[in-house]
Amino acid sequence: MTQYERMVKGLIYDPADPEIMAEQVPFQDKLWEFNQLKPSDYEKKQRYMKEVFAECGENCYIELPLRANWGGHHLHFGSNIYANSNLTLVDDGHIYVGDKVMFGPNVTIATANHPIDPELRTRALQYNKDVYIGENVWIGAGVIIVPGVRIGKNSVIGAGSVVTKDIPENVVAVGNPCRVLREISERDKEFFYKNERIDWEELD
Repeated sequence: MTQYERMVKGLIYDPADPEIMAEQVPFQDKLWEFNQLKPSDYEKKQRYMKEVFAECGENCYIELPLRANWGGHHLHFGSNIYANSNLTLVDDGHIYVGDKVMFGPNVTIATANHPIDPELRTRALQYNKDVYIGENVWIGAGVIIVPGVRIGKNSVIGAGSVVTKDIPENVVAVGNPCRVLREISERDKEFFYKNERIDWEELD
């Protein structure tokens, strides 16, 4: 089994293998070019996402810079996704993002990990576990999501959280490690911030 095949299967592998590097580095070069684009280069940004990402739906927007080990090549975007600046993707494994997800600034999503065993780490070996983010999730500023995590649809991850375990649907979760704080409730349809009411009549 080649190192590339081991990578795809989620086994421990050598990320510096020549076959892997030959495929990865061109995507890193493309990402460097992507990060030089001006805010007004909307069509060029769209072209990059459609050509480089594993999947990209409609009406997705990324505030540059974007950081990604594989340039986003293992990133699966739904539609209507917004990512604020400095989104960092350790996308050696695959990252699946549902429709209408929002990312605050300085979010990190990691799929790659290293063995705990010191001997294996001295050889710079790693393994990858995919990350899944459900539709309509809001990831707050500075959140870190570790390999293998699943976040259920409609949930909110509070700023600065470190998500080490799966988060269910329809909850607010915060902290390090990230834990469920509460379920999203009817009160959230009435108040948007503390005791400030949502003026639905003006928003309709």
